[in-house]
Order: sequence, then structure tokens, then C-alpha cells
Amino acid sequence: MRKGLVFSIVVVLAAGVGMWTYLRGTDDEAGASQTGGAPTAPTGRGNGRSGGMGGAGGFRPIMTVELGVARRAHVAEYITVVGNLIGAATVDVVPKVSGRLDSVNVRLGDRVTKGQLLAKVEDNEIQQQVRQSEASFEVSRATVRQREADLKFSDTGLDRSKSLFVRNLIARQTLDDAQARSEAALAQVDLAKAQFAQSQSRLEELQINLANTRIVSPVNGFVGSRRLDPGAYVGPSSPVMSVVDIHLVRLVANLVEKDLKRVTVGMSADVDVDAFSGEIFKGKVARLAPVLDPATRTAQMEVEVPNPAYRLKPGMYARVRFVTAERANALVIPRNALVDVEGKPGVFVSAGKVARFTPVKVGIVQQDIVEIASGLTDGVNVVTTGAGGLKDGDPIQLAGQTGRSDGSGRQAGRGRGSSAGR
Repeated sequence: MRKGLVFSIVVVLAAGVGMWTYLRGTDDEAGASQTGGAPTAPTGRGNGRSGGMGGAGGFRPIMTVELGVARRAHVAEYITVVGNLIGAATVDVVPKVSGRLDSVNVRLGDRVTKGQLLAKVEDNEIQQQVRQSEASFEVSRATVRQREADLKFSDTGLDRSKSLFVRNLIARQTLDDAQARSEAALAQVDLAKAQFAQSQSRLEELQINLANTRIVSPVNGFVGSRRLDPGAYVGPSSPVMSVVDIHLVRLVANLVEKDLKRVTVGMSADVDVDAFSGEIFKGKVARLAPVLDPATRTAQMEVEVPNPAYRLKPGMYARVRFVTAERANALVIPRNALVDVEGKPGVFVSAGKVARFTPVKVGIVQQDIVEIASGLTDGVNVVTTGAGGLKDGDPIQLAGQTGRSDGSGRQAGRGRGSSAGR
């Protein structure tokens, strides 16, 4: 058994060595086929540069690229933020008095107007209190009239006593008694009037409580939610329903710190929602928070959007876009033509069969085009597809072109990876 194990190990090792030898031989053949067996770099022609030599003197394969043209176009710079829509006003409707809910007159989604009766609390007890207060009020009014009559009678007696006292027909004590009765009658009138005012205030209070059993809409809008049904006990802390005003909707979003200086109150905005894909709703920036949230480094912003047809609904997810800069006749290139070489933005310009790097100054960047502020002129051909793999002076050919003979019996390579020595 031990001999069989040793034999198996020997067979496996021999197979591994054979496979390694085969793979190495294959790699050597592939390398020889790529270099044509020549140990030296291919010889160029003309200016001493090979079609496969880079600008730095090293071997560079011919790159197959596509070109674009520098042209004039309208460009604009945008800021896009997202947020949720809310109504112009959302109000919880609560009763002002406690009691059992007698009726609810509207349902979810109904349109209501300010002051419209929405629900009613039972008012039998309050009505009885109002009737009692009205009776007390009438008693107080009659008491005032009686006290005023007593005062008038006392004043008449006082005048008579004064006349008799002047003619020395009555004693001084009698005049003083008449004066005291008149003052007492005046005090009774004042007391009756105070009681009358008290009864009037109590009656008005009960009448207000009676009116408060009517639950009315505080704003124009729609019933956003209905929470209670008739028979439920309610109070000032028990919302019966909510009413939302959506003639105007507000988009609440957070603006990052770097964009804060580019947005101002009154700036126009384009709003779109998923429910109406492709449709733009016009709005404007209504409010902008003067402080940033230290946790998120953002400032809250409100964009008001007119909603006369009530198509936009609170709770919708929306995107808002602001135009912060635009130019009508800017020089632009395809965005994939812009590259960065050693920290410098630029493009590769097609100069015959080679690509030349040209530094540029970039302006507004859009999704598919880039504004060139300086460095290029109209009509220049720039490398688009393949620009990221180029170096200055690299040989290039357009996609779809085939190689041509160089007159020495050799043919220029086709596509990437070909050389003059092939």
C-alpha cells in the first residue's frame, strides 16, 4: 500500500512538470509571434518615428479612436435637489368643547370651504344652560328698571325736602333722611346694573360654548383624513379630521452648503414629480433658512408651486432644478473628450495620424457636453472614444479604417496592438 502511494505522488509530480513546460513553451511562441522574432524595436520612416512609437520614445500601439467636433451651443448650469411636497396649510380640526360627537358631515377627500360645518358635538345641556341664563338676564334687566324707578322717586322726595327746608317748613334731619334715601337708591341702581352685566356676560359665554359645538373648517381645502365617527367622545385634544389647503404646494428640501450662495429667494424653479413624468411645474424659492443644520451642513428651503388644478398632492416625491448660469453661444465639445493629464484639463486633437494634447479652460459642465472657455476654436476635431488611453504623440486611426502599405513591403497594423514591424 505504501508503494502504491509513492507511485501516485511521482505520477502527479511528473504531470505537473509536463504541464508547466507546455505552458511556458506556448507563452514563448506567443511572444515571438507578436515581436516577429526581432529583438529590436521596429524601424520608422520619414522623421525617424515608427507608426507604433509614442511621443516619449517608447513603443505605443496604434489606438483606434472616434472623433468629435468643437461647436457652438447653448449651455446652462443647474442645481438639482429633491424633497417632498406639502400643502400650503395642513390643519387638524379639533372641537373647542368636550362632549359626544353627534354628527360628521364630510368624508375623506371632500372639498370644503372656510367656515363650512364639518361635524357637531351634542349640545342639549348647553342649550338648557343658555335658556336659564337668558331668564336670569331678563330678571337682571327688570331689576335695573325697578331700581332706576326707585332712584327717580327718591330724587323727587329729595327735591321736595330741599324746597321745604329752604322755607323752614321741615327740620334739617328730615332733609338728611331724604338725601340718604336718594343715595341708597342710586347704589341699588349701580348694583342692579352690575348684576345685569354679569348675567349678560354669562349668557354670551354660554352662547359661545353653544356655537363651539359646531366644528367648522378653518381653511379652504380638502379633507385629508377623517379619524372619528359619530358617537365618539371628543375634546380639545381629540382631532376629528384634518383639512389641507393645496391651491399652492410647497416643496421642502435641504440645500448643501456649497450651493447655498447660488440660490436666492425669488429665484424661479422647475419642479417635476414621478406621477407626471416629463411634465414641468413652475415655481419659485419662497423661503430659505438663514442657518445650517450643524449635523448635515444643509439649509432648509421651501419652493412654492401654484397648483390651481389640484394635480400635485402633498407627500409626492419631487425634484427641483435651478438654473444658476447659462450662455447662448458657447464653444462646446463632447464630455468624454475631456481628459486630465498631470492635473491639467485638456483634449487630444487629431493632428493627421497622431494625437496631440491641448490644455483647455473648462466652463459649464453639462451631462453630455462641456463648455470650453479657452484653448480651442470652432471646428477642431477632438478625440472622444479612446481619449482616456492616449498620450501626447500617440499614433491613432479612426474606427472602421484599415491599415495601408507603407511602400516597403510591410503593412501598417490594423487596430490596436499593431506595429510597423509586424
